[in-house]
Amino acid sequence: MSLRAAIFLIFAGFLSGCVTTGDTNPLDTKDGRAKAVDAYVQLGVGYLQQGATERAKTPLKNALDLDPSNADANAALAMVFQIEMEPELAEKYYRRALSESDGSTRILNNYGSFLYDQKRYEEASEYFQKAGEDTMYPGRSRVFENLGLTALKMNQPDKARHYFQKALRLDPTQPTSLLESGILAYEAKEYVPARDFYTRFTKVGDSNARSLLLGIRLAVIFEQRDVAASDALQLKRLYPASPEYQQYLLEKK
Repeated sequence: MSLRAAIFLIFAGFLSGCVTTGDTNPLDTKDGRAKAVDAYVQLGVGYLQQGATERAKTPLKNALDLDPSNADANAALAMVFQIEMEPELAEKYYRRALSESDGSTRILNNYGSFLYDQKRYEEASEYFQKAGEDTMYPGRSRVFENLGLTALKMNQPDKARHYFQKALRLDPTQPTSLLESGILAYEAKEYVPARDFYTRFTKVGDSNARSLLLGIRLAVIFEQRDVAASDALQLKRLYPASPEYQQYLLEKK
């Protein structure tokens, strides 16, 4: 079903669900406006998920015209402006969303991700920590992963390891947490745990420059020359301009 067809059904359901008397407009009732806002937000989020940020703005603005305090509409519009690299507008709508949602865990985490993208790591960590306090949040493992990545940016490897461990306790299949744990273990010269994390990563994650460099390093340590050569070839072919390939060349000398 196309997005246009889906939203038609949403609005059709909204209209059919409203009891009308004479010329009463469903938008004149509180329940009718609430359903319309939900429909607009769903449409805007649908466009956002498709990457159509320009088209997402109109229904989200319509939602806010009906209910300026709607947290979901404000949060979705914040993400639109984040993607469009309009940080001042993104922050404006994130803060509105947080204010109107009374500290929604999902919005706290999303705002933390925005701050991370802006390289405001201390602030990002603060909001991720607030999100991590919600023990019932279904995406809590990703919150701790975000805390780990932020700790890395702040040059706090011990904290990063702690957060990645917490993420993996909640979800043992988180690829980024597995890979970063493997890299941190390797850097601490804990080669057997590093290999374990890396092996687990290869079963659930997609190869990238960081994983290939770790694979090469571990293959050298454990004297798997063919594996090291194969990973090095992939790193050169797929990521020739990456910092990881440059690091590999330095270590090869």
